[in-house]
Amino acid sequence: MLKAMNKQVVAGPAGGLETIVVAAQGEARGIAVICHPNPLQGGTNTNKVVQTAAKALSQLGYVCYCPNLRGVGDSEGQHDYGNGEVEDVIAVVEHARGEQGELPLALAGFSFGGFVAARTRARIASDKLLLMGVAVGKYETPTPEVPADALVIHGEEDEVIPLSAVMDWARPQGLPVVVFPGAGHFFHGRLVQLAQTIQRCW
Repeated sequence: MLKAMNKQVVAGPAGGLETIVVAAQGEARGIAVICHPNPLQGGTNTNKVVQTAAKALSQLGYVCYCPNLRGVGDSEGQHDYGNGEVEDVIAVVEHARGEQGELPLALAGFSFGGFVAARTRARIASDKLLLMGVAVGKYETPTPEVPADALVIHGEEDEVIPLSAVMDWARPQGLPVVVFPGAGHFFHGRLVQLAQTIQRCW
């Protein structure tokens, strides 16, 4: 787990949302809300990819909020396959702005969390968007188009979300994708490189 972090319960539309907050290193220059992978497969806010992104962004001056979305961990409500979870993220954004002020906002997510972050970005404005192993083509609701400056990172050998599916989604948008050669879905053995890539591309 990261240093300079604490836990909060954020009021969400389906009840309290258990949230890890990672402080910015140095002066805060932004807020990041980072969404976890599929809870039906064990995904929570302590996932290593989520925590790697939080550490990388905190080093860039972002106060990072990593919620357990509805029905996960000690968060109230029931899993809603990426629908109600968008409302949860918006609630966390509003809470974060109440604490931090109107700093620039970054939305981020890994796998299912990337799907939720992309859907949230279709609802509210954000200054940055980070999608890692984004779960395109997995849900009834299509993954929406995202801004051209979104940072999309994917493993060449992703065994959960094939790279070809991500390219088929990105191609009509002219959206660049950063591909990690040989990497699988969970970026095993590549987390340091993932953090470095986030910081270099941000």
